[in-house]
Amino acid sequence: MNAPPFTMPASGGRTVSKAALGGKPFLLYFYPKADTSGCTQQACGIQEALPALGKLGLTVIGVSPDPMKAIEKFAAKYSLTFPLASDAEHAVAESYGVWVEKSMYGRKYMGMERTSFLVGPDGKVLQVWRKVKPAEHAALVRRAVEAL
Repeated sequence: MNAPPFTMPASGGRTVSKAALGGKPFLLYFYPKADTSGCTQQACGIQEALPALGKLGLTVIGVSPDPMKAIEKFAAKYSLTFPLASDAEHAVAESYGVWVEKSMYGRKYMGMERTSFLVGPDGKVLQVWRKVKPAEHAALVRRAVEAL
């Protein structure tokens, strides 16, 4: 499967797009909400693994439905240097199939599924982790990239 194209505003006044990554492997990871416990654990784990992932040539982009103001605050609070993108209209999440019906306390609502996509230099999805556990995420990604 080819990774769907995307262009989104990201932390630090950046814009991220699939086209700009042309020919480089990347991890696009979707998370439900900035500055919540699981999402913070996941983002901090990625930040810690970033030097090793960077040496392996991987670009990491986190994506949530949060507005940019919340994302910038989250990135600053935890010194997250990789781009965190805002998919406020959830168009990118829908194209990747991760805008799904969720249920909490018997109430159903639409939200972001915690899912990661490892995309190769050719733009093809190499691996997908659905409903990944935040504490395990960085290690899973690192092992997969080392195996490339």
